[in-house]
Amino acid sequence: MPSNPKSNLQSQRTTGATQNPKLGEYQCLADLNLYDSPECTRLATQAAAGRHLRVTSNHQGSAVEVYLCEDDYPGWVSLANLDLLQPATVPYQAKLFSEFDIKKLLPEVIAFTQKAMQQSNYYLWGGAVGPNYDCSGLMQAAFASVGVWLPRDAYQQEDFTQAIAIAELEPGDLVFFGTPEKATHVALYLADGHYIHSSGKAQGRDGIGIDILSEQGDAVSQSYYQQLRGAGRVIQSYEPQRR
Repeated sequence: MPSNPKSNLQSQRTTGATQNPKLGEYQCLADLNLYDSPECTRLATQAAAGRHLRVTSNHQGSAVEVYLCEDDYPGWVSLANLDLLQPATVPYQAKLFSEFDIKKLLPEVIAFTQKAMQQSNYYLWGGAVGPNYDCSGLMQAAFASVGVWLPRDAYQQEDFTQAIAIAELEPGDLVFFGTPEKATHVALYLADGHYIHSSGKAQGRDGIGIDILSEQGDAVSQSYYQQLRGAGRVIQSYEPQRR
């Protein structure tokens, strides 16, 4: 993970960049970094070009608090990046999917992750725009590629999915890892005990790779298997709760 996530998505300053933006809904003209504090030093998530966000009245220093419309995720945007936003001409409207609709799309979701793995990448905390992802950012981007939205973080995705037994896993289901109290990692199930995920340097592969749900795997697979919490099936697309 780079020491300065600002360098991941560069933007140019404009004369209006230091002005406070008007409240309302905007659309991203380019990929955008969102940070977890007004200091804009630690990445919270990323918004791909075309996503919608709402600007709040909370301005601190050289940043403004926003939340993304598709998943209600909050973050801070640097005033220097306001030129990457334009007022939304049409408000974001969540698209409804049935469980059957989603099941038909799962091969494309899986293909997205496998294509992402083929590109040069590394694990990026807060990464949700290719080529560099964190675990839940990869899952969200993969489903978003077919129009289905998941919440942003692993524990939120666990709460959002329909819980299933490990023995019931099918391709396209989510597998959750972490502590007894909380899911801290998520992966996409492939088949035959294998799953694909973006894992970090400390106990993972520093990027996207495939591991196996077994005590017989290598050190990385074993480490995650010891943290296995359960599995979930995506049966709906997220509908925003904030207005």
